[in-house]
Amino acid sequence: MAEREYGFAPLVFRLHGGAPQVVREVLLERGWEEFDEEKQEEGDWNLYWRTSGFRNSHFENILPWQRLNHHPNKVTHVTRKDYLVRHLRRMKTAFGATLYGFSPSTFILPSEYIKFLGVYTQSHSSRYWICKPVDLSRGRGIFLFEDIKDLVYDSSVIIQRYISNPLLISGYKFDLRIYVCIKSFSPLVIYMHQEGLVRFATEKYTLASLHNLYSHLTNTSINRFGLCYAMDKERVGRGCKWTLSKFRCFLHKQDVNELLLWHKISNIVTLTLLKGVPCITSSPNCLELLGFDILIDSSYKPWLLEVNHSPALSMNCAADVAVKKGLIGDFIDLMNYSTIDSFRQKGHLRKKYTRSGSKDLQPKVFQGTLHATPLRERSCTRSISTSLGSRDSGLCSVNASARNSTVHANRPISKPNSYDKSTEKETAVEVESDDLNLTPISSARNTPSSVCKLPSLYENKLKSQIYDWDCRTQDRGVPACRVGDFILTFPFNEATWKASQEKLDVKVIVNEVQKLTNRLASSFNVNEKMKRDSSQSGRKVRDKFEALLWGPKDPPLLSECCFSGSGV
Repeated sequence: MAEREYGFAPLVFRLHGGAPQVVREVLLERGWEEFDEEKQEEGDWNLYWRTSGFRNSHFENILPWQRLNHHPNKVTHVTRKDYLVRHLRRMKTAFGATLYGFSPSTFILPSEYIKFLGVYTQSHSSRYWICKPVDLSRGRGIFLFEDIKDLVYDSSVIIQRYISNPLLISGYKFDLRIYVCIKSFSPLVIYMHQEGLVRFATEKYTLASLHNLYSHLTNTSINRFGLCYAMDKERVGRGCKWTLSKFRCFLHKQDVNELLLWHKISNIVTLTLLKGVPCITSSPNCLELLGFDILIDSSYKPWLLEVNHSPALSMNCAADVAVKKGLIGDFIDLMNYSTIDSFRQKGHLRKKYTRSGSKDLQPKVFQGTLHATPLRERSCTRSISTSLGSRDSGLCSVNASARNSTVHANRPISKPNSYDKSTEKETAVEVESDDLNLTPISSARNTPSSVCKLPSLYENKLKSQIYDWDCRTQDRGVPACRVGDFILTFPFNEATWKASQEKLDVKVIVNEVQKLTNRLASSFNVNEKMKRDSSQSGRKVRDKFEALLWGPKDPPLLSECCFSGSGV
């Protein structure tokens, strides 16, 4: 697929030990090649995939045609259970329990044991608690208790009120695994995948036996060892997973405001990630895939259970195959690969550029921008417009050096993050040298003042295509509302887009989230005529976002869902 798309060398992926097999399968099906350390040089890859995080050196040395599947800092402020508790507690204090009431009351032990004991002794309505180790996954170390005498632990744990009234399907408890992609932290850009997993317990739910993990936990790593896993269970079927599409069919038959339910789940994701953004260093060549675990109770209220870093991508059943192959394909599409990325360091780029030896001229890639070298500190750094497929086209000619130096001599240097599509063609070649801090091999021997300006011999014979070399994979424009089955859930209108730039304005964002939720909530009992009229009025005032509602299989515009207002 890569060769058909770009017509040049296929893109190359590199997998670290333990990387999911589905990633290899999807990339090979798309026409990629796997990196071979013996045949290829260190930088000759386009995607490096690791289950664990990368070292700082990987981010510091990243090249414009390369992508990593993690951002520089691990998102532990939301993926480690105790950090998530503290984070949500602060947000609840700042913005109220109404907005941040999607997380059960939680205590971190042993430091908050006295506080928990006080609540436990006064609690009458909620008698059941669940204990989870703060740094373990796949259901390891989790147990339920009613009597505090059964609370035994030997490491840091969280104690959480157990949601004892979960929504059941034919008597079986379940939760939702929602896949979320953070495309950028500055500005904050969040995508949620339309397809996900519904994970079932394999024995019917009952509070009579708190020690039966097959009845209370939905982790696949636990339930696949249960006696009922392979049985054909009532309505659930064999195994312990559905796709989110199948769950939508179940919801259609329930008396529930589906649009509002999906939006509340989307809100949980946005509100959870909001305040933690300053903790993460954003890199434009990186994306982050997270797994949000959501439980729905019998009153159709969604609850956040936890957030998973590097969610499991193993394929153990038909539901896994149906969901995860499409998920990885769409995740790759979000990385914005283009024609220029297939060249890597080979041919044109390797011949044309060498890195400057000056310490001050090294690119600051870790912060997500590559700073241009001041004009007075470099000789000619621009080449003529050439075909990138040519092996010899990388060398700067003397004539081209003079012409380009004259053209750009008085041009003010733009800020690294600015990007004007109106001047895209004019600056296409300039971006290659300025933004990368790379110096043409021949430029050190020439100065603009010592060379005459002569026309190119091939200027009228061959019109070569100019390819953009934008080292910033993510530009500053409005992100696409949909990439495959990934739906843009934040920002969702002009106000949230402006509030997410540079320094995040959390108050404005929270206010916009609340306004949109109120509009959706009031739309449920309106008749069809009012829906139609309000939808038409909403079309007149739509902004350029055309934001979609996450959740439904064929997502409508948010402005069409807010029937009681004039659009978002």
